[in-house]
Order: sequence, then structure tokens, then C-alpha cells
Amino acid sequence: MSLVNYESAIILTPVLSEAQMQEAVKSYRQLVAEHGGVMVGETNWGLTKLAYPIKKKSTGFYHFFEFQANSDFQATLETAYSRDERVLRFLNLKLDKHAVVYNERKRKGEIAPAKKYVGKEGGSTI
Repeated sequence: MSLVNYESAIILTPVLSEAQMQEAVKSYRQLVAEHGGVMVGETNWGLTKLAYPIKKKSTGFYHFFEFQANSDFQATLETAYSRDERVLRFLNLKLDKHAVVYNERKRKGEIAPAKKYVGKEGGSTI
């Protein structure tokens, strides 16, 4: 089986300490590696205000993974996210060839990262 390119975004609960958040991220890195996947890149946005409350939380730790894995790994990863009480929300995307090139250019610094917009009420939106 050939490896498929994926991007995964998770929002972790804000009640975690920095060490607990890093431990959660590390466990997902290990899960990808255990199933024959390869981590391509990671982005940590840290504690960020949510656009709307999720489970009565108004902030969360955002973390993005880009990895290559077998196509059947997607279900395993989604099950792990769903069972983990530290995860508020998650989104997994299968990347096409254009998204892979875009992410590669962004990692190299050829494309500037998204700027945060601070609205009238002081809340940031992306």
C-alpha cells in the first residue's frame, strides 16, 4: 500500500497544563509512527480563543499535524481522537497534490503564515 498525505487539526481542552498538552501531542505522533506513518510537519498555535464555545470552553490548544499514512489508518486515528477526553474537536483532511506543494512551501517560509485578526471586541479570529 502506498502512503497518502493527510493533515489533522485538533483542539485540546484548555484545562491541560503545557506538559499535559505536549504529552497528548506526543501520543498522537507515536500512534502515527506505530501504524507505519511518517510525520511531515507540525504546527502548534498554542492556546487560542475559539470562534464559539465547545463543551463550555471558550479557548483551546490548537495543534496541526501533516503526515503520510496508509489509507486505512484514518479510521484508527479518528477513533483515538473520539475516545480521548482531552480532544474537544478534530478534523482530518486528505491532501491533494496542490495542498502538499502549498504546505511544503509554507514550511520553507516561501508563504507567510496566516495573520491573526483582532476584532472590535478584542477576540481573535483566523
